Amino acid sequence: MKRSEVQEFFVRLRDHDPEPTTELGYDSPFELLVAVILSAQATDVGVNKATRKLFPVANTPQAIVDLGEEGLKRYIRTIGLFNAKAANIIKTCRMLLEQHDGQVPTTRAELEALPGVGRKTANVVLNTAFGHETIAVDTHIFRVSNRTGLAPGKTPLTVEKKLLRTVPEEFRRNAHHWLILHGRYTCIARSPKCEECIVADLCRMGRRELKQKVKL
Repeated sequence: MKRSEVQEFFVRLRDHDPEPTTELGYDSPFELLVAVILSAQATDVGVNKATRKLFPVANTPQAIVDLGEEGLKRYIRTIGLFNAKAANIIKTCRMLLEQHDGQVPTTRAELEALPGVGRKTANVVLNTAFGHETIAVDTHIFRVSNRTGLAPGKTPLTVEKKLLRTVPEEFRRNAHHWLILHGRYTCIARSPKCEECIVADLCRMGRRELKQKVKL
């Protein structure tokens, strides 16, 4: 994708949704951290359903430690891998209390040292809670980046590095959310909605699809 096309691509996404944000429900960096840990191989809808019951009861590291692993499981058992996630969240809460005064750290290294937190989770927290210009490449962003030609790559890390080089600075703060939402609702895995897409004419796949429609 040409530089001018990249600029236009994000201008259109911004005009369509000037203030994008995560669809996970949270009211603090800690709540976001827990929600993102829970969201691995789960839907935001499913996570929100669980945290709407959990957070009114326990939404601090100490409160979740007091709840205990078995107590936590009762709130998150509808989420995939809930046993492993409960164990990791309890360990993370203890580390936050022992090493970070109960606060969510603001550096990648400290976040990735927490149980259950990898690069993608750290990127989400850094971007959404603290405003860092990070991009967490999930399945949606990976698909959009490759289909459009915006930042093609064979691995999430390759795509992430290309996006950080390619996305104009003025759009980096919100690029993560725009790309996820675009992949979730328009550039879906099966039968992408190219005819409804606001950037189809800039997209490698979209241009092909539109040309085929014209021929028909």
